[in-house]
Amino acid sequence: MPTVDIVDLNNAKVGELELADEVFGAEVNESLLYEAVRHYQAGQRAGTHKTKTRSEVAGSGKKLWKQKGTGRARVGSVRSPIWRHGGTVHGPVPRDYSYRLPKKMLLGALRSALSAKVRDGELKVVQTFEMADPKTKNAMNVLAKLEAGRTVLLVDNTENRNLALGVRNLQGVTLMPTREVNPYHLLGHKSVLLSEAAARKLSEALTK
Repeated sequence: MPTVDIVDLNNAKVGELELADEVFGAEVNESLLYEAVRHYQAGQRAGTHKTKTRSEVAGSGKKLWKQKGTGRARVGSVRSPIWRHGGTVHGPVPRDYSYRLPKKMLLGALRSALSAKVRDGELKVVQTFEMADPKTKNAMNVLAKLEAGRTVLLVDNTENRNLALGVRNLQGVTLMPTREVNPYHLLGHKSVLLSEAAARKLSEALTK
């Protein structure tokens, strides 16, 4: 079982925690991680793109000149797709890009992402994120002491108002509850800070 140090907000070691081997010490499956990130990004797409067909663009539907005898090419409408300002053929229309990914694949990808962070030394367990006030300056000082780096994902079980207010304006810092953790955010941040309660919860919830 992988064992990690538990630190306080001053980055001083206060204990050790044994993490579930099948959650934080699993084999990293890169193809699963790719599918999980692709699935998340697809669900985030707005899908509001739209082009107008020949029935939707402005313009008269009258035949511009008679069919024969003018010497010009035959044409039926100024809204023809081959004309400037005409309609678009087979253009994009609003659609939903999200799709279903099997739950086992999502859970496997989450185990792989957590294991990769432990393997690379980018995951740290903090005893608690209890802060005395919601000041951003104090939150910055805490992250600096914890050597969090430029991009950091904070994961906590309980609702922590002071922490949420303190970090909400910090660029590159994301606070998430345990139930919303996903491979996209784990891989998108250089370091991950878990509260001790969150680490225990993930170990328990993701154990097969």
